[in-house]
Parts: sequence; structure tokens; C-alpha cells
Amino acid sequence: MRGKIHHLRHSIASSLNSITRHNEEATYTRLVLDCVRANDAHEAKRLQSHIESTSFEPSGTFLFNRLLHIYAKSGLVSYARDLFDKMPVRDVISWNALLAAYARAGSVDKLKEVFDAMPVRDSVSYNTVVSGFSGNGFYIEALEVFLRMQRDGFEPTVYSYVNGLTACSKLSDLRHGREIHAHILVRNLVGGNAFVLNALTDMYAKCGEVDTARWLFDRMVKRTLVSWNLMISGYLSNGQPEKCIDLFNKMRDSGLEPDEFTLSDVLGAYIDIRDLGKARNIFRMFKAKDKVCWTTMIKGYNQNGMEEEALAMFREMLLEGVKPDSFTISSVVASCANMASLHQGQVLHAKSAATGVDTNLLVSSSLVNMYSKCGVTKDAWNVFLSLSVKNIVSWNSMIGGYAQNGEDLKALSLFEEMLRENLKPDNVTFVSLLSACNHAGLVEKGESYFNSMSGTYGLKPNLDHYACMIGIFGHSGNVKKAIDLINDMPYSPNSLIWSTLLSVCAKKGDIEHGETAAKNLFELEPSNAGPYIVLSNMYAKAGRWEDVASVRSLMKAKNVKKSAAYSWVEIDEKLIKFVSGDRTHPGTESIYKELEKLIERLQEEANFTPNTNFVLHNVVEEEKVESICYHSEKLALAFWLMKKPNSMIPIRITKNIRVCPDCHAFMKCASKVVGRQITLRDSHRFHHFVGGVCSCKDYW
Repeated sequence: MRGKIHHLRHSIASSLNSITRHNEEATYTRLVLDCVRANDAHEAKRLQSHIESTSFEPSGTFLFNRLLHIYAKSGLVSYARDLFDKMPVRDVISWNALLAAYARAGSVDKLKEVFDAMPVRDSVSYNTVVSGFSGNGFYIEALEVFLRMQRDGFEPTVYSYVNGLTACSKLSDLRHGREIHAHILVRNLVGGNAFVLNALTDMYAKCGEVDTARWLFDRMVKRTLVSWNLMISGYLSNGQPEKCIDLFNKMRDSGLEPDEFTLSDVLGAYIDIRDLGKARNIFRMFKAKDKVCWTTMIKGYNQNGMEEEALAMFREMLLEGVKPDSFTISSVVASCANMASLHQGQVLHAKSAATGVDTNLLVSSSLVNMYSKCGVTKDAWNVFLSLSVKNIVSWNSMIGGYAQNGEDLKALSLFEEMLRENLKPDNVTFVSLLSACNHAGLVEKGESYFNSMSGTYGLKPNLDHYACMIGIFGHSGNVKKAIDLINDMPYSPNSLIWSTLLSVCAKKGDIEHGETAAKNLFELEPSNAGPYIVLSNMYAKAGRWEDVASVRSLMKAKNVKKSAAYSWVEIDEKLIKFVSGDRTHPGTESIYKELEKLIERLQEEANFTPNTNFVLHNVVEEEKVESICYHSEKLALAFWLMKKPNSMIPIRITKNIRVCPDCHAFMKCASKVVGRQITLRDSHRFHHFVGGVCSCKDYW
């Protein structure tokens, strides 16, 4: 390459030394064409400077147009613009070359400005602009120019049609896509043209007409790898993962090897059908894997509650030398959030800062969510404040973080600040607001927010919002109003609605309506043990032991298994898990001694008495006390105190189900007696215990 450049420079220098008035146009033209053939824009620029220094003016536009084209092709917009402005005469080719320069550089505003200023346009002008808009993600503008091109009487080329179809695909504009298809048929441009057929297949698949896409795919004489990938992706995006997998197998049977695009879609299909084992096998089978494939696997593990596997996959990705992007980092941060692994989350925060993606809105919102789910809203707030630009996802993450952590008034205040920033709330915003109102007991405020969704913001409340309102009415003691809302809402009640009502009834001791909610849940989620257990708790608290036995018999008859309750803590960069009554831990004897010592201390210093009302067995009091003393969160607390007796950092415990009233009271007393902040995250919300008081105000 260096030899060719040196030869070109020598040739130009030699020719310029022998140039005369009689041969200058021919010499300059030949030298410019040499630069074009060598694709050397910088030598072309030096040649232009020489031309300008001699005040030579070519007889036509050919010479300068060739220079414009080489500048455009090389992405040297400033060179192209400078020459264009200096040209004494311009024709449509000159204008088209400048259009090409701006299109290649992604300068969409300038592209439009030049196109609008053109005195005369040809089909190349339209094709260049359509391609420029489409290639830079301005699909509405691309489609508008494409349609205008036809109205102005210019015949689109094959590439124009493909760009138009691409715009329709991205916009899910089936109507215009069909119109373009009709024009293509009239002009008989399909034939065996894989380029056109691929664009049509993709358009129909992206517009939800996946059967039409498959019809076109099946009629292709020669299918390229792109053809297979588009159809496989089409099935996945249309919620048909089984057909996606079936087509992938047919592709392999045809002898065609998949690439990274194929692999990421097929992994997504297996993840959609929850076959993580097969996804893992496919992933291991192929060596050529890009960051999208790795990220797909990480997200798949995360979505299926396999956060530790997601973190392991991320570490393996780094060892393989694959550089993560913002999508990867945000997925792994989400895993840390789900596990409440503050240390791992902090490490990822540092890594994202080192790689410069911490200011990415996707990553920063994930970090806000992670710190919130680890109970550290102060750090979440610091990340939120550091953002120079905030979108609705950022605001929702912080508002939701405050709501989750019992800082309800801060959530509502931040919402008002968001409105002052002229951001429109969405459905997610209102779930957090109504949740905050529920936990704070703000009935009128909650009703006002709920009514404003449709009245002020044009949003249609969904079942999540109705569930929040049922909680608000029920927790305020107005169960009848909650029932009326269920009967009047425009949806059939789902499991969320009935479980919210059941929770309210359990809190209020309303067995009648609790039974109604539980029976509906038995039908909707027959294998979910939760409703059976809550109803049993209600019967047990009322001393209705025959009903308790009846529910237990029903569970047995339906083979409903209770999921084990467990808790975990993160100490010295390790996650330690505990199950109620567990004696398999290597330090079991020491942990139980520490817990028994703590129980005695709470009884002596805080008059703590175990609450046995929720024990499901009709047994003597001593056995009831024994059954609740060793719940998993108590074992986790004892382990933390044993390992870090003198530390003053908050004790962080995570539990997979809702904390029981006895453990809640226990944690309140413990926080006061041992003088330590205890943060317990259960399946429902955060409980920050400080000095004998919980942030939930005993309202959970």
C-alpha cells in the first residue's frame, strides 16, 4: 500500500513539473482519475490545492465532480463542502456528490438542507437521500422522500425499493409496505432477486404478517444466510419460538452454517420456552460468538432466576476477551439487583465507569435500580444526580426506588419535580406512585393519581394500577370499596388482583372475602402454594383448626408443594443462604448458639415475646415457639452478628417470601438492642429497621 501511495505521489509530482498551459486540463484530469483509482483522497486534496494555486478553471464540471465523489466516498465532508462552495459551475452530479458526502457522514440535517436547496433533482438525488435517511435511522423521513420521489415522476431503483421496505419494516407500516410490494410486482423486479425478496420477507415479518413472510421465503430459489436469519428472527419477534427453532434445524440440515445473528436469535427462542439447558448447549457448540450472543445468555439466566449463572457467564465473557457493551452491563447489574448483591453491583459500577458506559441511560437506570434494590437509596440518588440527561426510565427507577424502600413522600416529591421538568409520566410511574400511596396510607392522594391517569395524561390504567388501588382501599379498612372496584373494572381479575385482595383480608382478618380471593387463586394458579398458606394462616389465627386441616388436605390432594422459605446475606464477597430450621451449614452449632443468645437478650432487654398466632399446627405453645424461632432471616441475622460483631455497616438480609409478623417484630427489637441498622428485603418491599422502628411503619 505504501509503495502504491509513493508511486502515485511521484507520478503526480513528475506530471505537475511538466505541466503547460496547453496540456493542463488533460494532465489534471488524468491525475485526478489516478487518485480516484487509488482511492487516495488526501493526494486528491493536494492536487486540488495545486489547481487553485495556478488559478486554473476547468472547462466543465467533470474534474471537480470526480474530486467531490472521492471526498464523499472517503467521508471527508469538509473537503467536499469546501470544493462545492468554490465551484464556479455546478450541475446535478455536483449536488448529488455533496448529498452522498452528508449521507455517508450521518449529517441528516445537512442532507435535508442540501436536498431542499437543489435547483434540479434526478433519480440519483432521491435514491441518495432515501438511503441516507434510512441508513441513519430516520425511517419516517426516508419513507416520505421515497413516496415523494414517485409523485414527482422519478422511477425508483431496486435499491430505492429496498430502502423503502426497510423504512416500512422499522415503522411497522404494513400499508405502505404492501404498496411498495405491488409496485415491485408491476415492474417485475422480484424474480430470483434475493436482495428484494429478503427485504419483503423482513417487512412482512416485522409488520406481524409472519405467514406471508414464510410464503415468500419458501418461494426463494436461492436462500442466502441473510434470508434464513431474517425468517428465523421473524418467528422470534412474532412470539413463535418453536417455529424459530424448527427453521434453525432445517437451516443446519441444508448445510448452511449459522452466524452470530442466527445464534443470538435461536438462543432467545430457547430462553423464551425456558429451555436454558438447550440454550447453553447451543451456545457452547459454536465458537463464533459476539457480545450479543453472550448478552442474550446472560439476560436469559437473569430472566429465569439464575442470577449466579448470569454472573458466572459474564466473568467467562471477560476471560474470553469479549468486551461488554451497555446492554451487557445493564443485564449483569440487574442480576446483582435481583440477588441484592451490593458488593458485586459496586464492582460493576466501577467497571462501567472505567469503560465509560456508566453515563449511558440504560446502564445508569440499572445502577439506580440496583442500589435501590440493595436498600441503598442514597447511592441510587447519587447516580441519578450525576446524569446530565434523564429520561422517563431514569426518573421511574428513582421514584420506584424510593417507593420500594418506604421513602414514600420522597417518591411523591420527586414525581412533582419530574413534572416541572416537563416529562410525561407513563404507566410505570403510576405503579410506583400508587404503591407509595398504599404504603403511606394516602387514600385521597392515591385516588387523585389514579383518576389523573386517564383524565390528565391519557393513560389507561391496567391491572397493576387496579391492584394498587385495591391495596389502598383495603389497607385503609374499606374492603367493600376494594370489592366494588374489582367488580367495576374493565378487566377480568387476574392472580395479582385476587392475591392483593387476599393480602388485605389477611391483614384485616376478613375471612369471608379472603376465602373468595383464595378460591379464585386456587383456580387461576392451582400449583401455587401461596394462597393456601395465607388462608391457612387466617384460619390458624382465628383458631379454626379444622379449616386449617381442610386446606392442608386440599394441598395434599392437589399435590401442591410449599416452596422452601430461605434468606441470604452477602458477607466477605460471598452469598450465604439459609433455610428455616436448616442445620446443614458448616457453622450450624455456632449460628444456633448465637441466635439463642440473641433471643434471650431480646427477651431480657426488650420484653420480646414470640408471636405464635401464625403457626399452622394445633400444638402446645412450647412447640409453636420452637417452630418460629429458627426462621431463615433469624439464622441469617445471627450469622452476620457472629461474623461481624464489631462492624457498624448496615446488616443486609434478603428473603424470597414475605417476612412473617413474628420475624418483623424480632428484627425491630434486634435493631434497638444490638444498636445496628438491619435492612431486610422480602418479596414485597424493604424493611429498614433502626432503633426499634421499621421504615414500613408496620404496614406491609
